Amino acid sequence: MLQTLEAPAQATISDRSLLIVDDERNLRLQLAKAMERRGFTVATAESVEEGMAVAAATPPAYAVVDLRLEDGSGLDVVQALRRARPGVRVIMLTGYGNIATAVAAVKAGAVDYLPKPADADAVVSALLADGEELPPPPERPMSADRIRWEHIQRVFEQCGRNVSETARRLNMHRRTLQRILAKHAPRE
Repeated sequence: MLQTLEAPAQATISDRSLLIVDDERNLRLQLAKAMERRGFTVATAESVEEGMAVAAATPPAYAVVDLRLEDGSGLDVVQALRRARPGVRVIMLTGYGNIATAVAAVKAGAVDYLPKPADADAVVSALLADGEELPPPPERPMSADRIRWEHIQRVFEQCGRNVSETARRLNMHRRTLQRILAKHAPRE
């Protein structure tokens, strides 16, 4: 019984094809070189359209996809990858990290979500994680103020950026909400 469980894991490890989709040229090329040094066969794309074309033509075993691309959302690439190869392990990268986008990424099929800039070791660790053990706690977790701000932003977006409706749902005064929304995000 134990041998049959190990066989699929070995098959997955032997296929180290990786697709990197990011519209930032330097980041894409540097990450591609670093991943090749770590034993991956890398293909790159700079747009949603290119990423979806590569996903359809040669679906990779792994992918690193930027959330916001010039021609759309990286979530569309994640869904295309999932359709082309259901077992693909996708990591979302973004410079616009918040709870709402992390949840959307996981719902679309990503296995992890990393803020930019992410180093190659963190990407490899996330791609190859087996899901059995918990990831280490963050070195700098979000403060309670930041979590509150993220929640308010999420509800605000879900209400179509309608201040009155958001205030009603959060059970707070509309002017209080307006003051919170006018401020920048609290530091981590």
